[in-house]
Formats: sequence, structure tokens, C-alpha cells
Amino acid sequence: MNDSPGWASPGSAPADGEDSGAAGQPEPSDRARASSQWSRNQPPAGQWSPPAATPGQGAPPPPPGPPGAQQGGWGRPPAPGGNWNSGWGPAPAAKPGVIPLRPLGVGEILDGAVSTMRAHWRTVLGLTLTVAVITQIADILVQRYLLPDPPEIDPNATGTEAIDQAFDSLRSSMLSLLPIGVLALIGTLFVTAVLTVVISRSVLGRPVTLREAWAEARPRLLPLLGLLVLLPSMAGAVVGIGILPGALIGSDAGAALAGLGGLAAVVVVIWLLVQFSLAAPALMLERQGLVKSLRRSAKLVRGAWWRIFGITLLTLLLTFIVSMIIAIPFTVIGTLVDDGGASSLFSGAGSDFGWPFLIITGIGAVIGSAITYPISAGVAALLYIDQRIRREALDLDLARAANLPGHETPGS
Repeated sequence: MNDSPGWASPGSAPADGEDSGAAGQPEPSDRARASSQWSRNQPPAGQWSPPAATPGQGAPPPPPGPPGAQQGGWGRPPAPGGNWNSGWGPAPAAKPGVIPLRPLGVGEILDGAVSTMRAHWRTVLGLTLTVAVITQIADILVQRYLLPDPPEIDPNATGTEAIDQAFDSLRSSMLSLLPIGVLALIGTLFVTAVLTVVISRSVLGRPVTLREAWAEARPRLLPLLGLLVLLPSMAGAVVGIGILPGALIGSDAGAALAGLGGLAAVVVVIWLLVQFSLAAPALMLERQGLVKSLRRSAKLVRGAWWRIFGITLLTLLLTFIVSMIIAIPFTVIGTLVDDGGASSLFSGAGSDFGWPFLIITGIGAVIGSAITYPISAGVAALLYIDQRIRREALDLDLARAANLPGHETPGS
């Protein structure tokens, strides 16, 4: 561990049941020796009275305490200026930055992501607004000039014809989403890289500028790009393998088989994406390669899959709700302003929205992205930190890096 937010190298503390190197349990001979010493040091008989003893037998009764206080040492009132609970319970965890240095709850992870936005709002908003504006302008241009018209669907088609139309529609949708997905991938690349660095600094309570975060994240962009391309490609390959047998049969039975295969493939994809959900923070903060970061994520997720799945799903739900709350008013305003699109929409014909609708809804998308990008990246990074705290005692390394009292490096 050093003072940089890269923290400890992977595996610096044991996980998965490995030997931690801490002092183990005493040997049986040590336990027997301690027991015999304890027996020899017992106090002489008659120095204490059972609860039912009467005064005059054994030790004298303890002096009376205040009303309602227990007698004996357990219920003595506190010293002047003291506290009834002083000396009991664990000491509160240190909090040099946006999170306490201990295992985190769900609310603390979400609060840490939001607190990072507040603490470094210039850096966060400067990055997210720039990325969102560029990607949204490119998205509008793609929708206006490059996307092909969707194929016509015959609602009365059955059998092989219906399957062919469904695959034509799916292929058209995939082609339409491809340029938008590429733009989103590029935006996610920059946001994830820079915000992971920002969050690593905010955990230690250190200031960071956009220039500093970019300088530290830039050498990791190429491996991160490979990771962000690999995961969707892997998901698409699994789904394709799942529906391929049914598509080759090409009948009603084939359609049913394709549906079942696609459902099973979706389950596998969800499992894989959660399994590798911590690969991006591991790649950025541990300076790992692509394959090693995937293995690192799988190791950290092991035994906590359902917890990480639940927190990730909750984050997706919250960001979706926030995006909809922001997007709906802009969509309504854009529809009302764009006369041609509104008239075609209300007449039941296919909507053909123009520039006013695209620009107004694009503004709403920029605002929504500027808010949801930091939350998603923050939760992923804090989940990674939380798993390392739980499994590898990373909180001790972070406390030393933050120069907290009582956590100095040994020998310094």
C-alpha cells in the first residue's frame, strides 16, 4: 500500500479461506497450562456472596446505589462527566472521506456515490456534462441521418413467415442500436475511467481536479475499452447460442425452442455480468490486465453474488427512475413543440419527429446522464472497495494511506 489511490496490489491480503498469517488458536498444551494457572489463582472461598445471601454471611453487602441501579459492579453509576456506555461496544470507524472505513451497507454505498458528487461537483459535472453533450449530439445526428426505416410487420403472419419477420425486425433493431451502443460505450469508457479515480481519492478524503484524474486514468483507457467491448460481446454470443437451435428449425416448435433458449441465455448473461461487475474498478485501481481483472472480479464476487446482484439491480432501478422523471417532461414538451410529430402521433400514424423534438429530448437526456453516470460508476467502485474491506481488510491500508492517527506504517 502506498499513498496513491491504486492501493494494495491484488492478493495483498488473503481471501477465500486462505491462511491470513494472523496468530492462530493456542495449542492444547497451552490451553491446559493456562487452565491450571487460572485454577491456582482462584480467590479464597467466602469472598463473595450469591444473590440469595444475607448480610453477615461472607462479604458485607455492597453500598446502596441510586434508585433503580443494580447492585454490584455491573450497575454502578458513571463517574462525573462519564457515560453509562463508556468503554462498551466497538469504537466508531474512521471516516476520512465519503465512506466509513468498515464493511458498508446498501445505504452507505449509495450515499457514498452521492457524497462524491457533492464533494467533487466541479470535477464530476465537468466530466459528465462534456461526455453527455458530445454523445447526445452524435446520437441525434445518427438518428436523423443514418438509421434505416424499420421493416414492415404483417400482424396476420403465422408459422415460418412470422419467425422470419421477427428475425428481420430483430436484425433491424440491432443495426439501429449499434451506432447508439458504440456512442454509449465511448461515453461510459471516459466516465468510468475518470470517476473511478475520483472516487478512490474521495474515499481517502483527498481533493482531485479533472486534470489530475484524467492524467491518472488515461494509461488505463485501452485495457478498459477492451473490457467494455468484451462484456457485451460475450453477452451477445451467449444469447445467440441460446436462440440459434430454434432459429435453425424454423417452425412453431423452433420458435418455442428459441424462446426457451433465449430465456436460459438471459439467465446465464445476468450471472456472468454480475460475476464480472467488479472487473472495471479492479482494472483501474490495481493496474491489472484484462484477463486478470476478470479473474479478480470473480474472486471478489464469490460468496456475495446475490448481495452484489441486489445492489446492482437497485442502482439500475434508481437510475432508471431518475432518468424517466427527467426525460418525461422534456418528451412531452418536445412532442407539443414539434407539430408534425405530434399530429402524426395523435392520428395513429408512425411518428416522424423533427429537429425540435430531437433537440429538446436531447437536453433532457444530457441532464439525466449527468446525474446517473456518477451514481452508476460510484456504486461499482464502492462495491469493489467494500468487498476488499470485507475479504482483505483493505480498510487498514486505506487508513494508513489517509495518515489517520494510530494507523502509521510499521517502522516509520
